[in-house]
Amino acid sequence: MATASTFNPTLVKSENRPFSRVTAEGNGVRYGIMTAVPMIAYTIIASFAGFLGNIEAGALNVVITMVGVVLAIRHLRQLHGKRLGYLHGFGTGIVTALVASVLLGASFWLLGAISQQAVADIRARDLFGADMGVLIGGLGIILMGTMTGVITSLIAMQYYRTPDEAQSMTEQD
Repeated sequence: MATASTFNPTLVKSENRPFSRVTAEGNGVRYGIMTAVPMIAYTIIASFAGFLGNIEAGALNVVITMVGVVLAIRHLRQLHGKRLGYLHGFGTGIVTALVASVLLGASFWLLGAISQQAVADIRARDLFGADMGVLIGGLGIILMGTMTGVITSLIAMQYYRTPDEAQSMTEQD
């Protein structure tokens, strides 16, 4: 028989609602949206400034994704205290990166539909020789951002995991 302690999202007091449930997924969506905003703004600025076609310019989006994932895990750790499970933190990092990447990919598709100059800049720097369209570019953004989030979550959870998960079973004996 399952008990109430099997799944216990943290209750957090906020100004608008007396208590709200914070789950790993909800935290990931929230931080994913907050991470996507600066990435989208940077992409729009890069498009209008004319350096969207530079591959190196995309490195800032990777850094923004990494910062967003770490902040999401840190926030969840602050809410759970020392009792943050490894999979909860890992999951919130993945959801954060996935949401941010999907929103960035969608904004990239929208930018490609609005600005033909942005599409021309990207195609001029195509290193693979194939005519990669905006659709494939957006899917690449989603894949790259999500995988960046997975790797960053794995690394961040080595720091944010609970102390008892740091010991192996042989060390506990």
